[in-house]
Amino acid sequence: MTGWGTATVAGVRRPVPQAVELRLDVHDRVQHLPGQHYVVRLTAEDGYTAQRSYSVASAPGDPLVELFVERLDDGEVSTFLADVVEPGDILEVRGPIGGWFVWDGADPALLVGGGTGVVPLVAMLRTARELGRTDLLRIAASTRTLAGLPYADELLAAGALVVATREAHGIRPPGRLTAADLVPLWEPGQTAYVCGSSGFAESASRLLVDLGFPAADVRVERFGPS
Repeated sequence: MTGWGTATVAGVRRPVPQAVELRLDVHDRVQHLPGQHYVVRLTAEDGYTAQRSYSVASAPGDPLVELFVERLDDGEVSTFLADVVEPGDILEVRGPIGGWFVWDGADPALLVGGGTGVVPLVAMLRTARELGRTDLLRIAASTRTLAGLPYADELLAAGALVVATREAHGIRPPGRLTAADLVPLWEPGQTAYVCGSSGFAESASRLLVDLGFPAADVRVERFGPS
C-alpha cells in the first residue's frame, strides 16, 4: 500500500436498499488480499476533505475492485457515493490496506459476518472459488432481513448459514446467532474471521471463544460511526 491514487468508476449497482456496489478501475493498482480494504477520500471545493474505509468484495483475480457501500443518511461520504457517483467519475482512493484480517487461501477458515460485515468474507469466498478450494470455508451470516443482506444469493449458493433477527428464515424463527448455530460449522485447524458492528463482533467472537476457539485464532474486524 502506497499513497493516494485515483480510480475510475466502471460500474454502479444498487443490489439492496440503502446501499451501492461500486466497481472501480484502480489506476496503478496493487493486487489486494481477501479481507483488505480501501479508503475513499472526497474533497470539496473549499478544500474540506472526508474519507471512509470500505472492504473489498472482489477476489484478487478480478480486474476491477468492488466496494460495497452502505448508505448512511448522515454520512458525508456514503451519501455521495450512493446518490451522486456515476460510471466514468474519478475517485481518490488509497489501498489496499490491512494485514491481520486476511485469508491466505490455503488454511481452513470459519467466516462469521453481521450485515455489511459479510463483504470481506465474500472476497474470501470468491478467492476460494478461484482457487478451487471452497471446501476450506464455512460461513455464517447474521442479518435483520434476508432482503437487506449483501450478496445473499451468493452466500446461500455457497451453503452459508444465514440467520435473520427480524424474520423467520426457512424453519428457523427470528433470532440472534447462537453457539448452537456455529457448532456444526467447526472443523479442526480453522482460523475464525469475524466482521460486523462493534456489538456483533464482540458477541460473535465471545461465542467462538466460549465454544473453545483459541482467542489467538479469532481475527476480528469491526466498524462503527466515524
